[in-house]
Amino acid sequence: MAVIRKFKTIPELFVMLTEEYAKTTDKPVMKYKVAGQYKGISYGELKDQTEDFANGLLSLGFKREDKIAIISENRPEWIYSDMGILALGGIDVPIYPSLTADSVEFILNNSEAVGIIVSNKFQLNKTLKIRANCKALKYIIVLNEKDVPSGVPEIFSFREIQERGIIYRQQNPFTFRESIKACRPDDMCTMIYTSGTTGVPKGVMLTHWNIVSNVFAASEAFPFNDQDVFLSFLPLCHIFERMAGYYTAFSSGCTVCYAEGIEAVANNMIEVKPTIITTVPRLFERIYGKIRKNVESQSEKKQKIFNWALETGREYAQAKKADKMTLSLALKHKAAEKLVLNTIKEKTGGRLRFFVSGGAALPRELGEFFEAVGITILEGYGLTEASPVIAANRVDDYKFGSVGKPFPGVEVKIAPDGEILARGPNIMHGYYKNRKETEMVLKDGWLHTGDIGVFDAEGFLVITDRKKHLFKTSGGKYIAPTPIENLFLGSKYIDQFVLIGDRRMFLSALIVPDFEAIREYADSHGIDYQSNDDLTNSREIYDLIEKDLEKFQKQLANYERVRKFVLLDRPFSLESGEVTPTLKLKRKVIEERYGNLIEEMYSSLEK
Repeated sequence: MAVIRKFKTIPELFVMLTEEYAKTTDKPVMKYKVAGQYKGISYGELKDQTEDFANGLLSLGFKREDKIAIISENRPEWIYSDMGILALGGIDVPIYPSLTADSVEFILNNSEAVGIIVSNKFQLNKTLKIRANCKALKYIIVLNEKDVPSGVPEIFSFREIQERGIIYRQQNPFTFRESIKACRPDDMCTMIYTSGTTGVPKGVMLTHWNIVSNVFAASEAFPFNDQDVFLSFLPLCHIFERMAGYYTAFSSGCTVCYAEGIEAVANNMIEVKPTIITTVPRLFERIYGKIRKNVESQSEKKQKIFNWALETGREYAQAKKADKMTLSLALKHKAAEKLVLNTIKEKTGGRLRFFVSGGAALPRELGEFFEAVGITILEGYGLTEASPVIAANRVDDYKFGSVGKPFPGVEVKIAPDGEILARGPNIMHGYYKNRKETEMVLKDGWLHTGDIGVFDAEGFLVITDRKKHLFKTSGGKYIAPTPIENLFLGSKYIDQFVLIGDRRMFLSALIVPDFEAIREYADSHGIDYQSNDDLTNSREIYDLIEKDLEKFQKQLANYERVRKFVLLDRPFSLESGEVTPTLKLKRKVIEERYGNLIEEMYSSLEK
């Protein structure tokens, strides 16, 4: 079942789901883990839970255009909250659970949120810490009932709000439905604060039609149907997961199962047996790393069988795309599946139709590896400001190393300086209370993405780098750091890699090793160590990484090669302010924090 285009707002989608879809199926709309088992939630339960919550908000005096923040991990109450707020003509402000109290305070004050929904005691304590500084904030709603403190004014449990809603509904039976009817496509739906890699977070204002138009485009680009099962683990506060793994999945009649977290995804895939997963490249890196580690621990004979099967998978995928399949190759591939490939596919549950990857660049090698196994990864590209998808690969039309072709209804062009520009119904209305920044990125209806890219001869969009990240060496050479960084991330010994070189004579790097891999190397080579610091200061480990770099950078031009690097003893993290909630590195913060180390690298070689 494709998306029925009967809705132009999210509240209209809610009505379609709970009144039309509910009559045609008894399968659950979503599932979540309770006491070790996945429990289904029906369309009827979605209706009742959402209406009770929305009416409860009305009992608190909630009105149209009021804003409520949501800071919670993925769970059914996130959906009830979102649907309930929007049905009342309100605007929700999703916040990453990993953000610090200071960041939450900024968002609450900038958005003028009247309420905040928090998942647990940890998020509640974070909010209480800054509550007095948030002048517009009237109430806090806690999802976990056991975490609600007694005697603290204007703090309610989610269930308490619903109970108030049941009473309010009895006295005002038509208010909820009338509110839905009053919603318009151009009404603001949500305000999503950007990660802030370049400065203070900005509130992206998205209307109902911004998002719904992208939902329709997604359903046209990807063959979702009512037999599909999604596994959802990217945070719902991320517009990619919200648009694709929530609104599009629901409107296509799919069932969405919520993972218990990134660490539990491997087990949840086997339990849920999903057909579609929306994700980021980090998941593929983890899976690939585990497979590679397992293969390297096997006997030489088993490694040869694995490599043969993988090469057969590559040949099969290429022949299939070129429509040049032979009987002998088909038979050889069946043997490869039986010996190796099916075992890997079973790790995803065995029913996976495809992954949809976004949020960061997918290394070509990963795409080709999983294709050889028989798992398709469709990479897309977008921004929060575009609701979010601008372009994507399709099941029957994809190319690794590209982000596919423009989404239906979205125009894309390349500016004279190489910047990617996009225009369409999905483009935001602007940044909240930030006219200056809005005018910098929205010009004549075109969104200036800040990304550099080109269209290849077949019409696939290829991203080369961020406009702000382009280096210009002191020798006058322009360098795009991201492709070089992605190249070195192919090393089994490297976990994170930051290229340095803007206005410098040569390139250097800050490297966070894969500590598990280098500990194994140290153990097997008799290298003594007590801590990560010992490893990063070891001459043998430095030589190991240097040798690996030399192998990878043979394909680079001389001016693109790394001449000096430093090993760091801890990863860049969200807590330290070095990465964004979407796991993008904050280059400026990192360069400032490690300025002394960087200067030492250059002073030692520039003398």
